[in-house]
Amino acid sequence: MTRLLLVEDDAALVGILELTLPAHGFEVHATGLGGHALHVARTFQPDVAVVDLGLPDVDGLEVVRALRALSDIPVLVLSARDTQHDKVGALDVGADDYVTKPFGMDELLARLRAALRRVAPGDRAIVFRTDHLTIDRAARRVERDGARVHLTPTEWGVLEVLMRHGGRVVARHDLLREVWGPQYVDEAAYLRVYVAQLRRKLEERPATPRHLLTEPGVGYRFEP
Repeated sequence: MTRLLLVEDDAALVGILELTLPAHGFEVHATGLGGHALHVARTFQPDVAVVDLGLPDVDGLEVVRALRALSDIPVLVLSARDTQHDKVGALDVGADDYVTKPFGMDELLARLRAALRRVAPGDRAIVFRTDHLTIDRAARRVERDGARVHLTPTEWGVLEVLMRHGGRVVARHDLLREVWGPQYVDEAAYLRVYVAQLRRKLEERPATPRHLLTEPGVGYRFEP
């Protein structure tokens, strides 16, 4: 069973998810308080988390931020807020996906499967090295100037796809489809957020990147 931490205060929704998700291979541990989420995460040790933004005690973004500092598990946000500003804000603090309420169960399950696929071990033992940067794709490990760099599962997904096409341009819609799924091919804001985050973490000069390059109007490429 895949352990799922559900941080949601809507009792009716919690009841539906606790009834439905176990039939699809998930063991659900729910809490309605964001302030309790970290304690549950430490004891339950989930494989994935689903977090509502509209919690009664703290803003769900703070929960996402705290979970991300604690672990690199995939974190999906649930919210009735549907503006691009809200979605980008959640991605910026470490969420891997954003599901707008109301949602279909099939959609939620598909996004959970996609998020979990992004944390599966890679099948290519390729190590990329420069004087300042080491990326071990098999170990899913990055070091910059000898220090470990933490990447979220979605950051890994974007980086791995670009490295797999090393030196070749990956179109925005292809990258979105491969990392997030076909329903995301028009969500260019997702890519801008994650590529910017990767540049801050990996590049010596993020404003003038050496490895993570933009091809205006087309997409992105990883330059070895």
